[in-house]
Amino acid sequence: MKIVKNTVVSLSYTLSDAQNELIEQSSEPMVYLHGGYENTFPKIEQTLEGQELGFEAKIQLEPTEAFGEYDAELIRVEPRSRFPEPLEVGMQFEGLLDEEDEDEDPDDLPIYIVTDIAEDHVVLDGNHPLAGVALRFDLKVVAVRAATAEEIDHRHVHGADGLALHSDTPEDDSAPLLH
Repeated sequence: MKIVKNTVVSLSYTLSDAQNELIEQSSEPMVYLHGGYENTFPKIEQTLEGQELGFEAKIQLEPTEAFGEYDAELIRVEPRSRFPEPLEVGMQFEGLLDEEDEDEDPDDLPIYIVTDIAEDHVVLDGNHPLAGVALRFDLKVVAVRAATAEEIDHRHVHGADGLALHSDTPEDDSAPLLH
């Protein structure tokens, strides 16, 4: 079966930076609904369009094609008193830091990562951990199937038991970076 709109594609992959430093290697296939549903990067979809089971590719995505350029304006220094105990570097917080931004769409709320903690302040970074990084993918198509009507309607893949195959919760450190 060819990879076209409304097919479910399973990929094994290795993700490296431009210096070939390994970032992530799939232990389980990444599974996504093909066809512009924003379940993976557009350049990956373009590369796979019309391909079949067993197809392999090496592609590079520039920061603008992946997680964007690093934005220094997304670094925030906030009073330590605004945060719970215990607080650790690496913790993530979803939400807005400015009251004037309360009209934001809840689906567009930024995720801030704690990068430094001092006695009276906390440094937060709202950039994706891979912002500003060119990414190299080694991809292999390990399965292709027609999507179900429900998957198309929901705009994402469901597992054999009807559950989504990935977690959208930021606390799930085991979730692949590509979702």
